[in-house]
Amino acid sequence: MQWTDEGIVLGSKRHGEGNAILELMTRAHGRHLGLVRGGANARLRPVLQAGNCVSCTWRARLDEHLGHYMVEALDARAASFLPIPHALYGMTYLAALCRLLPERDSHPQVHAALVHLLDGLIDPRRAAPDMVRFELRLLAELGFGLDLSACAASGVETDLVYVSPKSARAVSRQAGEPWKDKLLVLPAFLRESYGDDPSPQDIADGFELTGFFLARHVLEPRGVSLANARANFIAALRREAPAAGVAERQGEAPAALRGYYHQR
Repeated sequence: MQWTDEGIVLGSKRHGEGNAILELMTRAHGRHLGLVRGGANARLRPVLQAGNCVSCTWRARLDEHLGHYMVEALDARAASFLPIPHALYGMTYLAALCRLLPERDSHPQVHAALVHLLDGLIDPRRAAPDMVRFELRLLAELGFGLDLSACAASGVETDLVYVSPKSARAVSRQAGEPWKDKLLVLPAFLRESYGDDPSPQDIADGFELTGFFLARHVLEPRGVSLANARANFIAALRREAPAAGVAERQGEAPAALRGYYHQR
């Protein structure tokens, strides 16, 4: 068995004296592990840092075997994350999110979204909204996508400002007004026609929206918590660029979020 692909390094760990087990999010073969001979030595160790893009060839006698990787650096962006706390925390969180996907299950759209996010990760004005969009993409790939195309109650496609926590569908301002305290806010930057930079409050609403559905559909059923990794990323954004970061939520969480608010 053999294939060649392009992948993003999610992580690696030492195996034996000089080898390493490498975990990649590949374009065509999904999240895939393999042994890198000499991966723990000084020449290859910098290549196997989380966030780097590599060209990889995987070989194994049988498909179910761990197999071996031959890798070559294409974009060694990991070094640029080192002086930027939110980028380091963001990469850690992204790797954890990708591990929610089944191993060796192809998800080319997740790979594309990951590449796009990493290209702008050092810029907090891009990193925050792109992370929310990545979480939405991941939900869709796991079978829990949100329908933001039209109002669940009336079918209208304009003035969509809420999301129903029950149906995961958008709700218009008029239809949702009587129940707005029980609905999630749909920030403007998640609507396709919206082109301006999102405000800190928009970002907070976006993380609240995706956090609710990640917790309910993915994390809690698996007994998994990513709250610390997520919170570290958001807190670093607030510290480094308050104007581009995430607004602090004031008052009590909306009724729909009670029980899931730990994801913030």
